[in-house]
Order: sequence, then C-alpha cells, then structure tokens
Amino acid sequence: MLEEVIKYLGIYLLACLKSIFPPLLGPAAGMSNLEIILITIAGLMTSVVLFTFLGEKIKTQVLPIFIKNPKKFSPKSRRMVRIWKKYGIIGVCFLTPLILSPPGGALLVSSVGAPRKQVFLYMLLFGIFWSVIWTFSVDWLIRIGLVG
Repeated sequence: MLEEVIKYLGIYLLACLKSIFPPLLGPAAGMSNLEIILITIAGLMTSVVLFTFLGEKIKTQVLPIFIKNPKKFSPKSRRMVRIWKKYGIIGVCFLTPLILSPPGGALLVSSVGAPRKQVFLYMLLFGIFWSVIWTFSVDWLIRIGLVG
C-alpha cells in the first residue's frame, strides 16, 4: 500500500515540474492511461495554482536569495516577453506543457498580469489536451514496439 502511494506521489511531484514525465514514466509504473492523464493534469494545475497565487512573492522575496545582482533584461526574460507579445495568454498556456514548465508558464502569465480565471481555464484545457496526446502517443509507441 505504501509503495503505491509513493509511486503515485513521486510521479505527481514530477508532473508539477514538467508535464511530460507522467506519460513517460506511468507505463513503467504500471499505471493505466486514465491514471496517467489525471496525474499529469493534477500536477500541472497544482503548479499553476501555486505559482499564480505566489508569483509576485516569489519574484520579490525568493528570487533575490538566489540571484544576487539581477539583470533587468536577461536573454531569458527577453525571450519570455517575446513569447507573451507574440502569442498572448492562449499561446503561453498552449506552450506551457509543451515547451515551458508549469512553474515557468504560470510565473510568466502572472508576471504580466493575466486574469487568473482565464489562466486557470486555458491551462486546464491545454493540460488536458497535451496529457491525452502524450499518454496515447507513448501507449501507441509501446504497442508497436518502438518503446518498452
């Protein structure tokens, strides 16, 4: 019983960091496709909720601990601004599970002042979309014998 809890908790925590981990690790852990999809969505949305509500505090109180002399415009911050200006809230939410990490996407949309309701809705929709695509893609690759 404890092993099952640790297995699910571990994959859930990895899903909080990057949404591709559960579809890749879930089959090896013996999880069903539905379990993988639900854990992926739960991890993504946990990060989004946490970093959306705490985004400003993280920027002002936590980042200065790790970054002593922050540059006003680093290459990474410029890239994030370009992504925001080019794609907007829908594009960032679409790209978050794919390219950005859930914490990165949530911090980006919270730092530009996007409405929280829209952020949660779009992140949920695109989280469901990408988790289904990835889970069934990995399942298909396992069935045809390319993986596993």
